[in-house]
Amino acid sequence: QVQLVESGGGSVQAGGSLRLSCVASGSIFGFNDMGWYRQAPGKERELVATISRGGNPNYADSVKGRFTISRDNTKNTVYLQMNSLKPEDTAVYYCRANVGIIGARDYWGQGTQVTVSS
Repeated sequence: QVQLVESGGGSVQAGGSLRLSCVASGSIFGFNDMGWYRQAPGKERELVATISRGGNPNYADSVKGRFTISRDNTKNTVYLQMNSLKPEDTAVYYCRANVGIIGARDYWGQGTQVTVSS
């Protein structure tokens, strides 16, 4: 059974930093693309960053230069280092992992709240 467990959310002032972690388990063959998404109240869920199994990252324009996504395949863990946080970054952040070869599907974490005050 695939599970994603997130941690690291919290409340910080603008300009501060947070590091989110997501530990994935339940896949014998590891995980394909992994990523972070966020959803603010009244807004649609949006992509923040993704990273391929081989470690190639992609970022939303709004976080480029401030956030860094990384992964450790030996630990089945994906990280999101968030620096220079802005109030606009306030949202629930969700971890997503793609699992499988034939019939691959996405699994989601429970979400972790990030609040940035001005």
